[in-house]
Amino acid sequence: MHATINIKEQLRTIDLSKPLDISIALTDTSKNPVAWYLDKPVISPVRVDNWVGKVSEGASVNFNNIQFNPHAHGTHTEGVGHISEEFHSVQESLATFFFTTEVISVTPEDFGKDLVIPAGQLKGLLEGKKPEAVVIRTLPNTPQKKSKKYSHTNWPYLHENAANYLREIDVKHLLIDLPSVDKEKDEGKLLAHKAFWNYPKKPRLNATITEFIFVPNTIKDGSYILNLQTANFVNDATPSRPVLYKLL
Repeated sequence: MHATINIKEQLRTIDLSKPLDISIALTDTSKNPVAWYLDKPVISPVRVDNWVGKVSEGASVNFNNIQFNPHAHGTHTEGVGHISEEFHSVQESLATFFFTTEVISVTPEDFGKDLVIPAGQLKGLLEGKKPEAVVIRTLPNTPQKKSKKYSHTNWPYLHENAANYLREIDVKHLLIDLPSVDKEKDEGKLLAHKAFWNYPKKPRLNATITEFIFVPNTIKDGSYILNLQTANFVNDATPSRPVLYKLL
């Protein structure tokens, strides 16, 4: 199935039958990625008196509770409500769900004892393009990202100037394959979050950050259409399933 879309007054076609999923599934196993010092998610049957919500134990249906944290356990999308005193649901940030997108692969650079993604590298890779969304794949890129335990690892992060640059070219949706765009232990500064959302000066309520994605190496750098699917949670963040489509 194909669809024709209008991109900057140019008609382009996407093949809806070939989605490219860049989310990480949430599982109740040791293979689930984890960050922020939490244990793995728990998916377990409801137990009421002698009744267990599991077909293999005599119930007519499987009926599970799921305990997880969207920020710590997998692909999630967040809005400015993640860092604001005022409550803002992430759902307020998404009026539409398809966006022009650039996928770029970056190699974090040494910055003292850290590894950072600098503004200069983003500028060079985007080559003057101003997409609605940017997907950042960090190198090296291995399948181990989908099961890594990130707590206390000091993962690479986005430099404040890089987040400022993305805001300045009006990127509305930023996606990255790390637990956070910011340094793991930064004393609560959250410089990249604040720069991208322009917080607290003039918060961008229509902008989102999606973290903990995984972009397989089979997906090449370049232009795509992003379908940003989110679970309809009224919260600062929600589990999400970003899906890319090639432009034909």
